Amino acid sequence: MKRITIIGLLLLGLQLAAQSVQSPSKEITLNFSFSTKGEPTYEVFYKGKPIVKKSKLGFKLKDGTDFTSGFSSTTNTIYNIDDTWNPVLGEQSSIRNRYNELEVEMNQESSGKQLNVIFRIFNEGIAFRYAFPKQAKLDYFIISDEVSEFNLTGDHKTFWLPGDFDSQEYPYMENKLSEISTDKIDLNNGIGLKSIAGKYVIQSPLMMKSADGIYLNIFEAAVVNYPVMHLDLVPNEFKLKSHLVPNAIGDKAYLQAPCVSPWRTVMISDDARDIVGSKMILNLNEPSKITDTSWIKPMKYVGIWWEMHVGKSTWDYAGSQNAQNAADGQLKPTGKHGATTENTKRYIDFAAKYGFDGVLVEGWNVGWEDWFGNWKENVFDFTTPYPDFDLKAVNDYAKSKGIKMIMHHETSGSVANYERHLDRAMDLMKKYGYPAVKSGYVGRIIPRGEFHDGQTMVNHYNYVAQRMAENKLMVNSHESSRPTGYSRTYPNYIAAEAARGNEFNAWSVGNPPMHETILPFTRLLGGPMDYTPGIFEIKMSAYDAKKTEQVHTTLAKQLALYVTMYSPLQMAADLPENYEKHLDAFQFIKDVAVDWQDSKYLEAEPGDYLTVARKDKHSENWFVGAITDENARKSKINLSFLTPGKKYKAIIYQDGKTADWKNNPMSYEIITKTVTSKDAVQLNLAAGGGAAISFQPIN
Repeated sequence: MKRITIIGLLLLGLQLAAQSVQSPSKEITLNFSFSTKGEPTYEVFYKGKPIVKKSKLGFKLKDGTDFTSGFSSTTNTIYNIDDTWNPVLGEQSSIRNRYNELEVEMNQESSGKQLNVIFRIFNEGIAFRYAFPKQAKLDYFIISDEVSEFNLTGDHKTFWLPGDFDSQEYPYMENKLSEISTDKIDLNNGIGLKSIAGKYVIQSPLMMKSADGIYLNIFEAAVVNYPVMHLDLVPNEFKLKSHLVPNAIGDKAYLQAPCVSPWRTVMISDDARDIVGSKMILNLNEPSKITDTSWIKPMKYVGIWWEMHVGKSTWDYAGSQNAQNAADGQLKPTGKHGATTENTKRYIDFAAKYGFDGVLVEGWNVGWEDWFGNWKENVFDFTTPYPDFDLKAVNDYAKSKGIKMIMHHETSGSVANYERHLDRAMDLMKKYGYPAVKSGYVGRIIPRGEFHDGQTMVNHYNYVAQRMAENKLMVNSHESSRPTGYSRTYPNYIAAEAARGNEFNAWSVGNPPMHETILPFTRLLGGPMDYTPGIFEIKMSAYDAKKTEQVHTTLAKQLALYVTMYSPLQMAADLPENYEKHLDAFQFIKDVAVDWQDSKYLEAEPGDYLTVARKDKHSENWFVGAITDENARKSKINLSFLTPGKKYKAIIYQDGKTADWKNNPMSYEIITKTVTSKDAVQLNLAAGGGAAISFQPIN
């Protein structure tokens, strides 16, 4: 049901007092006003406290138009919106979208042009976007700068990433605003591209906490035909300014009126659970453009992937032999190639035996000998398998076992090459019944000068999702720009990586224990993440005695991540043989759902801990995940979310008494008890640890 109310239509002069709009709860107030120079500004209050001090709005265009001042008159319209929609896949089966909206039409006499700004005030924050209406003096135009400011009130604690136009794959830093500097970043920390934009350029979303306990998050939503927004921190001030990712010649965006910018968002609450549980970013995106969504299905999968990261096998077929030999059909196998027909059948058998939906195979197609570091235009064609991978035989075997195969397309950053081959690649997927593809964008973008976060690449990621939708195929992108809620509009965009994933634990200094407690407050606000949890063999010395790398969690925390890190596409990422050593713990991965009827965030503190309860969309089963950072903690979980009057079998998977992420990560215990909604459960989380619980109704 959708309810729209026009509250008022006001004609305002230049010097008029601020126009105020409140959230439905009345706790958040946004004031819009002009300076004496006709500069549009806004400010935000939460429960009467200033949160964003007066901050400027506007644009500068390449043709010299300065849309930052000189606005002489406005027409303001205020709306009240209250509706509910049902996501195809999600953390809950229905989402309420309730806000008050202020639309401001601004005219600039000096240029004869018009720029509008639209504000939406939700109970958990505010959002604004710019609209360029159709007008005689503005058709095609180029953005040279967006002047959106976030003038904060103090030296907040922040969880931040450096502004890198090509990568989000950094561990989060925790500093006060005044302490932020990309000089603190270790560029040898397994990042790769090292293209940091500037000493005081940081990424959004930026999670913050004020000294008086107010949680803030600056992000964006509905990034379509526009570059990603990073943030410039003004040194010695608590001010952030939008920093748009440029193209090769420094232009930010090519637009044609009428058009709109993405939404700029500020989430605000004195309860961290309101931030991590917010659906504001999704609500700011357009409804689904896919009419028939019956083919969009959640998936739990295994795959030939982690064994390459730990060095057991390789993506390439012939080691260091060059691509010319591949073209001549002269490749000789090294014996370590992972994507063989025989090995794939082994994974298919495992998936069928333990009730998984699909199997991913990386390294199946010719080109891996020459892809990394060379960054050539035409490395992969996405249709030609290696000699030891029989597409038809694998497909027939998977079909006989009731297993779906997941395609893999690594582009090595050669985007034009991928788009040239896209139709043929999708035809191959449909021929062999692949319902989904994992795409990859490792390396610098070809053509040179474009960035992963620029307008061209944003358009590419969205284009692939649209073309896949036309062919009833799902997509899971890796190394793409971070999602901003576009999965509402194209729900076949089922997941993305777009952050530092679990793979870094295999071959770098790894992800610090607090990493997974921050991602739900940042990356996951924009959409589901393919984090690839479920690693049971924690220390990499199990594969090579010389290796010192390890996963920076306990085994129990790896189970909890299936609940705390939402995705309708979840991988059991470890090797089959490692799961079969711990079938009692593996039972949770088999049981846990991936699509949800309801979700409740029970405890939350960014960088410290998170506890989430979720109800399976298709049963009465509930699941809980609880995780902590490097500090051990005890937590008492009230079970009031369970259905009153029902008894449940609770299976608790938790850290052992001597568990520790570094010294004893594989120690766990499993406890079974009967509980009701009136009970509470005591959880003991080890350092870097976690707990996972399944609740099954007792008939």
